[in-house]
Amino acid sequence: MSVRSGFNLTPIGYPVIRREVKKEDAVLISRVFMTNDTDNKGFLSRADLKVAVVELLGYKPTKYEADQMLRDYGDNVSETLRGLREEQFVACMSEKMAGLDEDDEIRHTFMAFDMHCRGFLTLDDVKKVEVDQDGDGRVSFRDFQFLMKYSLDDHI
Repeated sequence: MSVRSGFNLTPIGYPVIRREVKKEDAVLISRVFMTNDTDNKGFLSRADLKVAVVELLGYKPTKYEADQMLRDYGDNVSETLRGLREEQFVACMSEKMAGLDEDDEIRHTFMAFDMHCRGFLTLDDVKKVEVDQDGDGRVSFRDFQFLMKYSLDDHI
């Protein structure tokens, strides 16, 4: 894809822009931990962790991914059970959140509209939505990003 289409592709796909995890994010992560620490046992089991990831990141991790998080960040909470304590969960989720592209959700939505993988949307693709900022009859990713982030009423 070209830069004209609004996508800056690397040879391996879209670049991931690492971001700083804000204080509010750390507070949210801790709150999610407390919500999912059933019975106040002081750690999240694999099942608890999977629910917490859904709540925090919006997707259900596979058993393999949950086990990988437990292996990388957790410790043995009993002879047969690994778990994540709050500080371990915060470290794990902070790393995951730092790797999130802030525009990733917008990009995925744009790609859902761009069913032909052209890097732009025609006005037929987004019926009744007027966001073609440059007037070329197509909605580029930049135009779509504008739609998702800002109210058109503020700029018309």
